[in-house]
Amino acid sequence: MSSSVVAAPSKESAVDWAKDSALGWVIGAFVVALLLYYFIGVDQGAYSVFGNDMHIHEWVHDSRHFLGFPCH
Repeated sequence: MSSSVVAAPSKESAVDWAKDSALGWVIGAFVVALLLYYFIGVDQGAYSVFGNDMHIHEWVHDSRHFLGFPCH
């Protein structure tokens, strides 16, 4: 009779999925924050990706004043 012993996996070789997932959430939140900053603070029609369309400017007009962005 022979007995085989199975070694337990070491903790060093295990993948830490929680750390990778957290990094993805941080990067995603940063990208969304940059887009929001652009649409609220920077997009005034002159540098807009939508050309001379001022809909976004008018949509967030009061928010822009509240946050201290000059828009007039």
